Amino acid sequence: MKKVSVVIPAFNEEASIGSTLRAIRERILCQELIVVDDGSVDDTAQLARQWADLVISTPQNKGKGAALQAGWQHASGDVVMLLDGDLRESAAEAAHLLSPVIAGACDMSVAVLPPPRQKAGMGLAKGLARHGIRILTGFEARAPLSGQRAFRREVLQRLGRLDKGFGVEVGLTVDAIRAGYRVLEVPVRFSHRETGNDWSGYCHRGKEFVAIGRTLCHKWWEGQGWRQNG
Repeated sequence: MKKVSVVIPAFNEEASIGSTLRAIRERILCQELIVVDDGSVDDTAQLARQWADLVISTPQNKGKGAALQAGWQHASGDVVMLLDGDLRESAAEAAHLLSPVIAGACDMSVAVLPPPRQKAGMGLAKGLARHGIRILTGFEARAPLSGQRAFRREVLQRLGRLDKGFGVEVGLTVDAIRAGYRVLEVPVRFSHRETGNDWSGYCHRGKEFVAIGRTLCHKWWEGQGWRQNG
């Protein structure tokens, strides 16, 4: 039987982390649950210790990519699943994301979430990510920004260091496909906090757009080097 590790990056998630971890413990067959407290200033770490096998705390916020990097490198599972800390009770749906990797149907599964209850923004970040992935790899991604993913451990070991910040999901998809791994998008009824149509929401999406653009440019340059060396 394959050992499953779940890695959750969390920044100021005291309102959600407890119910998220409880749902995983009660409903998902995982042998290792790791939370990376990415510089939280609330009670995220204390609440996580009630459920997690390991809580890694950083003194300051380093970003999602760095948190995921620290988490998976501490994981010992044959399969590693990355989930967000704000899924709450819907984290129980993660079995649908996990099963195709365990069954050998793919090397990396990506969750396609239900449509948001309220449309936020103009979809520029998602559109840029989808278009960039298609140009760089030919893969038509339905959920290019989904942070809910499961991997065979070999994939993460082969890819090495993850991209930083909000570009991490795009980088994972591009790198996995370029390395010849099978990527499968799976509909999963996760629900999580949505950014709104307020100033904070627009700022978040603006930062996301810039980070995605930076990652795509980096991947393009990597691809040019790969072609020349090949």
